[in-house]
Amino acid sequence: MTVKGFYDLLRPELPAAAGTCVVAGELLGLGHLPSAIQLILGFLAGFFISGSEMVFNDYFDIEVDKVNSPGRPLPSNRVTPGEAAIFACALTAAGFVASAILSLVSIALIALVWVVGFLYNWRFKEAGLLGNLMVSFSVAMTFVFGGVGVTGLANGVVLVFGASAFTFDLSEEISSGVMDAEGDEVRSVKSLARVKGRAFAMRVSGLLLALFIALSLVPYLTGWLGMAYLVMVVVVDLAIAALGVSLVRSKTTKEGRKRGRQLYITLTLFIAALIVSRFLFP
Repeated sequence: MTVKGFYDLLRPELPAAAGTCVVAGELLGLGHLPSAIQLILGFLAGFFISGSEMVFNDYFDIEVDKVNSPGRPLPSNRVTPGEAAIFACALTAAGFVASAILSLVSIALIALVWVVGFLYNWRFKEAGLLGNLMVSFSVAMTFVFGGVGVTGLANGVVLVFGASAFTFDLSEEISSGVMDAEGDEVRSVKSLARVKGRAFAMRVSGLLLALFIALSLVPYLTGWLGMAYLVMVVVVDLAIAALGVSLVRSKTTKEGRKRGRQLYITLTLFIAALIVSRFLFP
């Protein structure tokens, strides 16, 4: 057992992105800055629940990771399965506590997200596209969770951001299926890449990124967000378009994983910039 092993198991940049999306949902739902306690609790709820899903993913994927990622904490024996299970349960409990303090509706939503995520990791990863849809639903719910958690209902801009997150993540899930095709044979995962072929899966992934770019313009076109948002989103869309083309054309698994990671980092930076802009221009 090592601290580095648990750090790698958690992959904190992804839970941090989930927490950031929750905060963005709060901002979009309220139309102004949330209170400090709402901001902190929303971020922590998203971080801990997403973190638990990361750990459970590795817990149920030990055999697959022995092929795809033998250096991961569990297949490399840096963390034992028992330690990983305890860690995942602790993260889950922390996420539920933060959600319960935020609001009653928050605990109901986070419970739904956690159940969907757990079922995916436990049983539905092999289902291919259905599993991809479950993961993308969980990602989209970060915005909805943030908006509904502080207002009690979801407005149009929150739902559009949720839909954008859904299409972006579904694109990444499908392209990841291409990168993981060899290891997915161990678990008989019916990914789009294994069912329809690599080229078809990458085309679908590219089309979903194009849909994401179209959806990202809706908040400006409807007047929900102003010129500052348009400037930011155009820059981000250009970067995502370039990275998306590189992803579709990637020749190796290593290159594809690199482009996928760059896409997520770009989107996370955009969401962080959206939050900062709200602080500067409330």
